[in-house]
Amino acid sequence: MTVLARAIEATRRYGDVLALDRVSLDIRAGELVGLLGPNGAGKSTLINLFVGLRRPTSGTVELLGGSPADPAVRRGIGVTPQETGLPDALKVGEIISFVSAHHPKHRDKADLLERFRLADLAKRQIGGLSGGQKRRLAVALAFAGNPRVVFLDEPTTGLDVEARRTLWEGIRSFHTDGGTVVLTSHYLEEIEALAQRVVVVGRGRVLADGTVKAVRDVVGVRRVSFAAPAVPDLPGILRSSIEDGRVHLLTTDSDLLVTELVRTGTAFADLQVRPTSLEEAFITITAKEEARV
Repeated sequence: MTVLARAIEATRRYGDVLALDRVSLDIRAGELVGLLGPNGAGKSTLINLFVGLRRPTSGTVELLGGSPADPAVRRGIGVTPQETGLPDALKVGEIISFVSAHHPKHRDKADLLERFRLADLAKRQIGGLSGGQKRRLAVALAFAGNPRVVFLDEPTTGLDVEARRTLWEGIRSFHTDGGTVVLTSHYLEEIEALAQRVVVVGRGRVLADGTVKAVRDVVGVRRVSFAAPAVPDLPGILRSSIEDGRVHLLTTDSDLLVTELVRTGTAFADLQVRPTSLEEAFITITAKEEARV
């Protein structure tokens, strides 16, 4: 598959802070890639390198076969950063026309308004929009230039459930039509719902890269849950919690844990064992990285 964006041993420092540490990553045509990581992990820095907002301290970053610093190359991408500032006096339809005019090939404005459910707001001034409506508009603008690849940094932050699902539909539609998407999100269910490929970033490095199932399986963690009044003291527990009378345990050896549960005579009921969620795998992967430091 054609590589549209590539980082090769990319390192980025901000003074004494090492934001990215020799990251190598390919984004291929037609992929929908989710970047996961805690605050300060390096996700936004990696996006900024790909879209030309920052340059690597060392290493190489390529975009659409050229340099992200080249304005002609950047015409082939769409971007929604974490924070955007749009002119309050312009109307929604006007700002879409303005952004579209900077691209030789752009998406039909009516289609874009409909796809992101902005048609009813086309004649509204941006200054009169709610925060969620402004965010929807900012994401829609990333698609205005009919890009080959779109980079979305926390695209649904601050949106309610309905607005988030509207954006999901727009992103999926673009991807179904052959577009490539790279997005970051703190909403792990969002990554599970959208991404085909998940890249976990921590302390400026890639910790895991694969499908949602592969990221779950990379740590071999299982979730054991049962009804009990307290968390038992058993070996092999990576993480524990108790909610509404149910104990939840993460372990790499569920068979051994259940055996010990029975052997020690612990009182429990309604035992369940299942694969870990992406969120639990993410926590385990990043916790392991923290423990190594």
